Amino acid sequence: MYTKDGESYFVVDSHVHAWDGSLANQANRYGKGFIECFYDYHRNLSPEGWVWPLEKFEKYPEETLVRDLFDEGYVDRAIFQPTYLSDFYVNGFNTTEQNGKVAERYPDKFVVNGAFDPRDGETGLKTLEMLKQRWNLKGVKLYTAEWKGISKGWKLSDPWAYRYLEKCQELGIVNIHVHKGPTIYPLNMDAFDVHDVDEAATMFPELRFIVEHCGLPRLEDFCWIATQEPNVYGGLAVAMPFIHTRPRYFAQIIGELLYWLDENRLTFASDYAIWHPKWLIEAFVDFQIPEDMQDEYGVLTTEIKKKILGLNAAKLYDMDIPREADVRPEPVDSGEAVGSAPKVPV
Repeated sequence: MYTKDGESYFVVDSHVHAWDGSLANQANRYGKGFIECFYDYHRNLSPEGWVWPLEKFEKYPEETLVRDLFDEGYVDRAIFQPTYLSDFYVNGFNTTEQNGKVAERYPDKFVVNGAFDPRDGETGLKTLEMLKQRWNLKGVKLYTAEWKGISKGWKLSDPWAYRYLEKCQELGIVNIHVHKGPTIYPLNMDAFDVHDVDEAATMFPELRFIVEHCGLPRLEDFCWIATQEPNVYGGLAVAMPFIHTRPRYFAQIIGELLYWLDENRLTFASDYAIWHPKWLIEAFVDFQIPEDMQDEYGVLTTEIKKKILGLNAAKLYDMDIPREADVRPEPVDSGEAVGSAPKVPV
């Protein structure tokens, strides 16, 4: 846990990876371009002193992952989110099986999520069942822009996607994490468009759709969807590092999210190893909406920060929360806290 000024923060990093983007695993120029695009995000948005050499970034040791998250990074529990990219990498980029091998050695630290691709048809449905049995899945991570042969993506509203969401519901896999945000070379930006979340969330109210990256750069579209769909959540991966490079932009992002949603539907994520959780957590606990923006966005309270950093994700995944890290409601004047503004009527 992270502790500061007498407050303890239970931290759940809800978006981490154990990837292999090394030269030996790159199947083609697309695999090379993908990891280099990841690296540009890492290099351009990290503070000085937190940037790795490309060779380490491409494939980092397991001991580095564990040390960075749990020994140095204040993380209590971390959720592995797979990204297969089988057309780009010989053995896959970041598969459930790769993540699971690490998680087996640290069962009290990691949660393993699976994945599905509706283009796999009936075979993929059977694979999803096996993943559920093997890893006791409570969630999946979906990558709607992933290439598969001549196909350059799919939508949550596709008929076969519905078959898979129905299977998730049947199996008790209720947390549906979907990458809807920045594009990564060579994937197509339109295939990450957030609009298909709207229909899927309406049709599957018992599932929770955690929209990773909050639809950025389509934040406004995401917010208008999420305010109408109570089972839509925002994952803050990629949004978080702007706290360093563009703090006013980050204030706008978090302010808009808390206005349209509320503090109970946002989850912290470092997107490790794109960014290290230590500096993100420290910066977020210290962060406050600039005074000249508070008339519109209000302020970030300790209670809100605790929920975002870990309590919300812990609730989604039925994790035990230490008593000292739970929230104690803070007295605030009416309308001062972020997220207190009225929502758009349904």
